Amino acid sequence: MAERLVKIIIYLVLAMMILIAGLIALYWAPDRSVAELKQWQLPNSNFIAIQGMQAHVLESDKCDIYRSRSSIDQAVSAGKSLPEAIVLLHGTSASLHTWQGWMQALSDEYCVVSMDLPGFGLTGPYTDESTKYSSANYAKFVIQVLNSLNLKQAPQLTLAGNSLGGKIAWRTAILYPEYVQKLILIDAAGYPATPKHIPLGFKLAKYPSLTPVLSRILPREVVKKSILSVYADDTKVDESLVDRYYDLTLRQGNRKALNRRLRDTDNESDPAQIKQLDLPTLIIWGAQDDLIPVENAALFHRDIANSQLKIFDGLGHVPHEEDPVATVKVAKNFLQQPLKAS
Repeated sequence: MAERLVKIIIYLVLAMMILIAGLIALYWAPDRSVAELKQWQLPNSNFIAIQGMQAHVLESDKCDIYRSRSSIDQAVSAGKSLPEAIVLLHGTSASLHTWQGWMQALSDEYCVVSMDLPGFGLTGPYTDESTKYSSANYAKFVIQVLNSLNLKQAPQLTLAGNSLGGKIAWRTAILYPEYVQKLILIDAAGYPATPKHIPLGFKLAKYPSLTPVLSRILPREVVKKSILSVYADDTKVDESLVDRYYDLTLRQGNRKALNRRLRDTDNESDPAQIKQLDLPTLIIWGAQDDLIPVENAALFHRDIANSQLKIFDGLGHVPHEEDPVATVKVAKNFLQQPLKAS
């Protein structure tokens, strides 16, 4: 009997090994270099050196005036007005591409900047592996990008962020208030939340024991299901969208960084910090958000005295990407509202 049990165990182990080998063979997806992902560098995007990384950054033409201190001084001496700036911060597992609709709509009037945050897109992970993927470190990264682009000289700077990017936006405003005059928070992180649905990729990435396997395989269907979970309208999730998210997830180091990012939480005192915000803030939310429920929008609106709230009934967790036309229209109206004299 014992001998038979041993044989059964051996057969089960062999079957499991064969299954794992088959999955690896079927879904083998090793890291890709930035050179191999060159198609995702936009014609007018660039790489700038930040903390030893090559940060992938996109600027609109209106930002050209900020390229040097001399050009800024010359413009001011000539009586020219400097353009206001808006900086766009994406969420977890996204990239600067998520803002393409907003970039196009805002670029004629504003200096618009978007960037791939550390651990995502073409920027890739922190080069110093001891650096935590905390909102404070992300805020430091954002400020270093702004300094590199001379954007502190802008007469008004607005930070806009979605999900994780929303948290980075409001944390930056608290830590570096001299830089930020307005905020746009889109389905932002900051309060405890009970998700109705967590993207499968996020679930798997939370387990460190799976990192060696997950950093070598990636079923495209997992990425697609994760995108579908943050959209309200499944018909808007086409194959080109899935290709972008899938390819950029494979950027060298991004999968390991995601595992770190999901473990490096820092939300114990978030509600108290949010109450410190004292600047014009637009809160945009998708009513069909299954990741950060719409109830959290009311919490931001309650705790930020100088805030406005707009909820979009038919949109999910990434409303700026799912319907850029409708959402940027609200953002434009907010940006055009003058700052009140202090």
